[in-house]
Formats: sequence, structure tokens, C-alpha cells
Amino acid sequence: MDRSSTPDPAPVPTALGTIAVVGLGTMGAGIAEVLARAGREVIGIDISEAAARQAVSALEASTARAVERERLTEQERRDVLARFRTFSDLQAAADADLVIEVVPESYETKHEVFSALDAVVRPDTILATGTNALSVTRLAADSARPERVLGLHFFNPAPAMKLVEIVSSVLTAPAAVAAVTSLAHELGKQPVAVGDRPGFVADGLLFGYLNQAAAMFEAKYATREDIDAAMRLGCGLPMGPLALLDLVGIDTARRVLEAMYASSGDRLHAPAPILGQLAEAGLTGRKAGRGFYTYEAPGSATVVPDAETPDPAGAAAGSGRTVSSVGVAGSGTMASGIAEVFAKAGYDVVLAARSQDKADTAKGRIAKSLARSVDKGRMTAEAREETLARVTPAGSLDAFADVDLAVEAVAEDLEVKQQLFATLDKVCKPGAVLATTTSSLPVVACARATSRPQDVIGMHFFNPAPAMKLVEIVRTVLTSDEVHATVREVCTAVRKHPVDCGDRAGFIVNALLFPYLNNAVKMVEEHYATLDDIDAAMKLGGGYPMGPFELLDVVGLDVSLAIERVLHREFRDPGLAPAPLLEHLVAAGCLGRKTGRGFREYARR
Repeated sequence: MDRSSTPDPAPVPTALGTIAVVGLGTMGAGIAEVLARAGREVIGIDISEAAARQAVSALEASTARAVERERLTEQERRDVLARFRTFSDLQAAADADLVIEVVPESYETKHEVFSALDAVVRPDTILATGTNALSVTRLAADSARPERVLGLHFFNPAPAMKLVEIVSSVLTAPAAVAAVTSLAHELGKQPVAVGDRPGFVADGLLFGYLNQAAAMFEAKYATREDIDAAMRLGCGLPMGPLALLDLVGIDTARRVLEAMYASSGDRLHAPAPILGQLAEAGLTGRKAGRGFYTYEAPGSATVVPDAETPDPAGAAAGSGRTVSSVGVAGSGTMASGIAEVFAKAGYDVVLAARSQDKADTAKGRIAKSLARSVDKGRMTAEAREETLARVTPAGSLDAFADVDLAVEAVAEDLEVKQQLFATLDKVCKPGAVLATTTSSLPVVACARATSRPQDVIGMHFFNPAPAMKLVEIVRTVLTSDEVHATVREVCTAVRKHPVDCGDRAGFIVNALLFPYLNNAVKMVEEHYATLDDIDAAMKLGGGYPMGPFELLDVVGLDVSLAIERVLHREFRDPGLAPAPLLEHLVAAGCLGRKTGRGFREYARR
């Protein structure tokens, strides 16, 4: 074939002024609103007249609220509404500069739309798919103009969420990517450029985490309420994973995970069986009125009690032991923070370290923390002095002879903890509860170092202890009901939120958090996305308070690697093996903020 006779591709329009949105469900209607508010002429297309009417009604309602809040004038509202027109035929997209397809997540359905659009739109029109699980490359290859096809993945709700993932296939023309990237900026969004693989960045990390949470619930390791509370309170997430699965749609999550597993072969992406069972039963989440939770009505966000809802009276049914004095072993930040929590709640606290000097220094740290609270108006100077007076520093564990609860917060080293528990066994009075704050070690191994394993339990506080509300209560197979009830009562007394879990690596939070962090490292290793793009994607698309690499550098790469090794050793899943890049950075001494360099470099203090 004589290539000189082949016509050059039509130039990509630089100004995307007229945009068609095909599919006016929740996401399509939201995208249409974003575009109309940004001054674009929007052609909404849906075969369902009811969906089209609903999209118009949604825009009318949202713009009316904007006028009430003085974010739009009445004239601006009328202009926005005039820019949005709806149709039931794809022929309406004939003059569009860009078409965004947001039809159901089925390759056959999307292929049908793209094939029809090929015969309708101009040669220079850009065709974008809103898929988050299907192959953009496959859709492009089947199109008459593959260089004009790309992915444009908005997040729900589109008007509020800042992230837009722009997905290129190997066939996509750079000019098309540049045009939609400019559009995203003009819409006030944060575009992230990624390659074509199921889930892209945000969902690629998010859905693996959601899947593991579903599997954790299915295994009856923890209740749905405790799993969700743990991730909200322990990681600062806006929603727990099971509530989020209900919002996303359990059938949708299952399809995304199937596509991810087909691509990666990673067992962490193989959909948990419960997702299939719920989807097949039609229990697909909020839209059906029931999923992991039960809702007031289909489409409602209001959770109503069902057979699995915990009985509030049941939590208090156990009769615990009386606790009036607490011993805290350790001299680090966590130990002083836990001692502060108990002292603020009115408990007499013995803070024991390896020497009197270390104990005095730890109490000094509490004094500074309380002084900051006074400066910020959170407590009075009198309350500060009363709280501080309840803390007695000691240079030996012998001072724990009369405490009702002993809490160790020493180094995360099993041998060190076992030696400490053997000492506590000798020192503490009969009936004292012995607790470990370990985040990754087996609690039962600490219990077996004593002659009273029934009195040993895990109390995993989160750092900083005075601020973080969550405590994971970890029962071993030997822990007595009375000890468990005691610790739950104590957590309530110190205004913490207790969640129950069994004695296995990672408990709830770390078992779900660290595989997600590890998978983010693998994305960088594979040159799929940059640190900045991944961090931006998870903050803007997933609602995370910190991106994974920001968090890894704060936690410490050595600490993170140790936890990931424990998880891998416990569950024996190849997908949990620590990413080599993380191991290399730790070997090089790049441990994060504390060393001035981790995944990023930091100014030395």
C-alpha cells in the first residue's frame, strides 16, 4: 500500500466547546453538570427518557442550591440550564468535539456505542470512555479512529471529586491526551495521566483493599461495624470499606476485581466469594436497599438495623474487673501518650521505664503535651496540674505491684516483650489485666510467657494516642471473657472506640492498610505511575488524608517493611511479599522522614 496516498488524521480540536455525554445515570449526570457549569455546551444522550429527565432535574436542583448559597446568580443558573440539552439518539453527537461514554460497565454495550459513534461524529472528534475496569486499548482497536480514543475516568460524585484519570492506550494520539488534559484543568479538576490497565491508579489500589476487607468479614474475623470503624478511625478514611462497597455497588466491584485478576493473576484481586454471593442474590448495596448493610429503601444512605446489627446492651453485658490504677511500661512517644490518655480520664498511672531518668523524661513529654492543650484552650491549667499529678514515674517494673491494668508499650521485638511479660507475671498482683500494645506480633506469645495467659490481651492504640480514637482489642484463644469485658469498659472510660479482633498478624487496620501501601510501591516499580500521581489519585479519588508514599515516609520504611514481612509470613500469599523497591530503600538506610530521605527527600531539622 502506498502510504503517501493515506490521508493524514484530522487535527484534534484544541477547544472542546461542545461535549456529548452518553449515559445519564448518576455518573453521567454528574459529568454533564460539571461541564455545563464550566461553560460547555452539553449534549446529554440516553435511551431512557426517564434517565434524561432525572439528569435535568438533578441539575435544576443542584443549581438552585447554588443560588441559595450565593455561589451562582439566577441568570448564571439559567445559562447553565440552557447549555444542557438531552436526546435519545446518538445522532445528536454529530457536532460534538468530545464524546464521553458513561454507559454500563459491559464491553459489548460500550463497543456498540463506539461503533455507532464512528458513523456519527466528525473525523476529529475525541471519543472517551468512562470505564474503570475494561480495556481502553480494546475499545480503541475496534474503533475506526483508534488514535482518537482514550479513557476519561471521573470519580463519584463528579461535581465534588477533583480527580480525573486520563488513560492512554498505545494507539492514542498525544494531541488527544493534551486536549482532554487542558479540559480537565479548565474544569477545576486534577488530571493524572496513566496507562491502560484495569483499575488504573485509584481503583487499582482501592479495590484490592475493598476485596480484602470483604474477605476479612466473610472469614468472621471481625464484624462489619468493627472493620468499618477501624479503617475510619485508624486511617482517617471518610468511609469504611464495606460501606464503600455498598455505595460503589457490589456487582460493580466484583466486575472490576474480575478484570484486575485477569490482568494481574494476583490472588489479592480474586473477588472474595461473598461478593459473588451477594451480587447473585441481587443484594448489590445501596441501590438495591441491601448489601453488607441494610438500608431504609433502595437508593437510600440511611442504614437500618438488621439481624447482624450488634445489640448495644450486649456490648455491656459482660462484667469486667474494677480498674482504678494503670501501669504503663515504656518511655517512648507511644508509652507517654497512653499514660496521658489514662491520666486525663482520672486513672492513677505508674509510668515505668528502664531507669528513673527515662521515666522522668517520659513524664516531661506528657507535661509538654498537656501544656499545648492549655495553650489551645482544650483544658484549664488546673486540670493540667491535676492530670500530671496522677502520673508517677518509676525506674522499675516493681512499681506495678498494685496496678489493676498493666499496659506494655516497649520496642516491637517479641523477645523483649516476652521478657517483660515474664517480669509482669512476677510483679503484678493476682487478677491484674496484662495488655500489650503490639501492632504486629502474636499476643498469645506474650501470654505464654506468663503463668496466667487468661489475663493477657492486646490493646493496640494508634499514634498519637491522645488524639486517635481507635483501640483494637485483640483476644487470644486463651483470653478470658472477664478480661475482654474489662478492657472494653476501660476503652469506653478513656473515650476510645474499641473494635474486637482475633490474634493474627496485622489485626484489622494493618492487615488492610499495608498490602495497599505495598501495591502502591509495586506501581512505581513497574513505572506505571509517579509517586506524585499516585499520592494525588488516592487523596483526590479515594478521600485518603495522605497519599501512600507520604504515609510510608511518615510511618518509616523500616517499620512498614517489618509489618509487611510479618503479614507475608503469616498468610503465605505471594501477593503480600514486600516490594523489592521497599527492601532496597531500607537496605540503603532511606527510612523516610526520620532519616531525611525515603521515597522523597526532606530538609534536615
